[in-house]
Amino acid sequence: MNESPSSASKLDTPVARKYIDEVLEQSFKHLFGPTATPEQPRKHEVVSIAQLTTALSDYLEQSEIEQIKVAFHFSDQAHLGQYRQSGEPYITHPIAVAEICASWRLDAQSIMAALLHDVMEDQGVTKAELAEHFGPKVAELVDGLSKLDRMEFRSREDAQAENFRKMMLAMARDVRVILVKLADRLHNMRTLSAVPAEKRRRVARETNDIYAPIAHRLGLNNTYRELQETSFANFHPHRYATIEKAIKAARGNRREVVGKILEAVQYAFANEQIDCEVTGREKTIYSIYRKMRDKQLSFSQVLDVYGFRIVVEKPIECYLCMGVLHSLYKPVPGKFKDYIAIPKINGYQSLHTTLVGPFGTPVEFQIRTEKMHDIAEAGVAAHWLYKNGSADLNDVQQRAHQWLKSLLDIQLEAGDASEFLEHVKIDLFPDAVYVFTPASSIITLPRGATALDFAYAIHSELGNQCAAVKINNEMLPVRTELQSGDIVEVITAPSSKPNPAWLSFVRTGKARSAIRHYLKTMRFNESIQLGKRLIEQALKGYGLSLESMTPQVWSKLEQWTNHSSQEIFADVGLGRCIAAVMAKRIEVLLGGHEDEAHKDTQTKPLGSGAAPANSTHSPTPIMISGAEGMSVQLSSCCRPIPGDAIMGYIGLGLGMAVHTTECRVAHRIHKRDPERWIDIAWAPQPGRLFDVVIKILVRKTKGVFARIAADITAADANIAHIAMDEDFAQESAVLRLVIQVANRVHLANVMRRTRINPDIMRIAREKSGENQASRRNGGMQIERERPDY
Repeated sequence: MNESPSSASKLDTPVARKYIDEVLEQSFKHLFGPTATPEQPRKHEVVSIAQLTTALSDYLEQSEIEQIKVAFHFSDQAHLGQYRQSGEPYITHPIAVAEICASWRLDAQSIMAALLHDVMEDQGVTKAELAEHFGPKVAELVDGLSKLDRMEFRSREDAQAENFRKMMLAMARDVRVILVKLADRLHNMRTLSAVPAEKRRRVARETNDIYAPIAHRLGLNNTYRELQETSFANFHPHRYATIEKAIKAARGNRREVVGKILEAVQYAFANEQIDCEVTGREKTIYSIYRKMRDKQLSFSQVLDVYGFRIVVEKPIECYLCMGVLHSLYKPVPGKFKDYIAIPKINGYQSLHTTLVGPFGTPVEFQIRTEKMHDIAEAGVAAHWLYKNGSADLNDVQQRAHQWLKSLLDIQLEAGDASEFLEHVKIDLFPDAVYVFTPASSIITLPRGATALDFAYAIHSELGNQCAAVKINNEMLPVRTELQSGDIVEVITAPSSKPNPAWLSFVRTGKARSAIRHYLKTMRFNESIQLGKRLIEQALKGYGLSLESMTPQVWSKLEQWTNHSSQEIFADVGLGRCIAAVMAKRIEVLLGGHEDEAHKDTQTKPLGSGAAPANSTHSPTPIMISGAEGMSVQLSSCCRPIPGDAIMGYIGLGLGMAVHTTECRVAHRIHKRDPERWIDIAWAPQPGRLFDVVIKILVRKTKGVFARIAADITAADANIAHIAMDEDFAQESAVLRLVIQVANRVHLANVMRRTRINPDIMRIAREKSGENQASRRNGGMQIERERPDY
């Protein structure tokens, strides 16, 4: 750095000292807006909205302000006699929320909703009343902000999840819902000291886990940082106080460093005739704590506590400033990020660069234009703050709209509120990677996302049919983690479909919800087909068939079960209802003896008896091909293959498990639960290869495994897995191979061909692979399948 001879003395001038003090004072306030608890009216003092109306008069029409005053009086009357835990009149809270919304310059409907946001939840005012007084839009906003207090939930977690889903879906329809909710949460966090310690911790955790990430996702960085800070202060008050004390002590020690950097930067920009505003910035206490925790550092080792923000007029000047800074101080390799060319997922734009400053201290600079700065601080709220129709704001709005649309997609595919909350939490991630499609479009994904997440981000059907991927023109597994800059091409196949193993590595909520939805739908459809076959088999015992059922009989059966015909079949296929009970009901309905049917099915326990006692028809076995899907599983305890004598167990809610008739696990279950077993047989043309375990005792000679593998391959079989156990003699070894064969004849050919090898001492099929999971689940194979890529 080339400094003028008098640079050291310049630091001691009154003007320089005053400027450095201002920068340090800016750092002290974090430049995050008002973070201290706002001054509140004393108890029993008359509450006024004069300050609110003054702020509103800057951008709203007088007629709109009059409507807001009416909303205030309505809310004041509704909350009359209600007090906060601090002892203040409750109306002070809605006013404070409205003032925060006014600082974002939200419209009149939003301000009215802020004033009225608790009247439905706390005072029993109905949505219809609000619509009558203030219009349907305001009523919709307030309804979206109200909790579901009149519903009963099993736990606090269920209630939280359902309320969150209600709020997020309302937000997807109108983003103003979440803006008012964030203002509500912001004021609650500022005044959280009045509530009990246990509730403080619970609210602080909820805020840090849900509301702060939402604020970040929508680009409201000021709100995001304040919610993080207040959450940390209430959840870990001692840690917060310790770090805050250390920061105050360090400010005096770092005065010289800040002063040297400021003077050098301003001198360099003046030489290049670049007009810019330089301000100091201090990391938040929470971000310092997180860096100490994640990197196992002490406070003294966190060197980049201070940073600088440079604001210019045009985007091109951002890059000029960066060039000037890099000529002044050495940049830290790998610490330059261009968020102007590729904005963050929430629309944030800036240049970030970290330089090695005086005394070796790393210093971060953020360089942006005034428009970028406005959007960086206000995010989606900038739509109301700066209604100038700029392209930057349109881009932020579009990104927010895309995320809100993805919430609706997740909601449609999520099973319940808890699952929806889980998926949304995954998507509320600040860190992101930026990858490219073959057409050079940029796709933003959470850090840690895989190629399969990329496919689902494009479209759910593309993800469902994903068979392979090319990353930078190289074929790689779909579970490959993506890095920024990767070019990803998805290869599809009509036969490809999701499997449960995909859930173990996908990262995004959209991918997880789409996979789960597909698996649930597939399982339901397969269960319908299985249920039809089971009922058809049971009806044959009465000499009947499903074709003999008239629409009137179906109608009566649906009324009796309170389920549709498809749901009846699915329940039977999943084992929730026994086919014999349903067949008996159908038989009596067809005979017209409804009273007898009602009596019989009321007194008969579920699953008692597999066939009617007076039946002269022996039930025909159900044909199994092995390709039925998730509703029919081959048990892992005995691994049946075509040619084995088999029987089927209908587990409660698990579909059918296929066992060999020799299986010891099956015999134990049959003694305990005999009514759930049915006759099954192999179809003439099974639709797949089947896993079977063979154990081979071999001499430990060179190349023995290669010869065995060659023999198995020559017999047209495939080795899926291999394990080896050494015996005590150290002269032989036991190989345990999982091979894939078509049937027992194929297995016999494989074993006959392999037995010729002189190094093989003994070969046999293993059928005793029992395990605790098989016993507990009726032999259902509950291990996750391997991906088929």
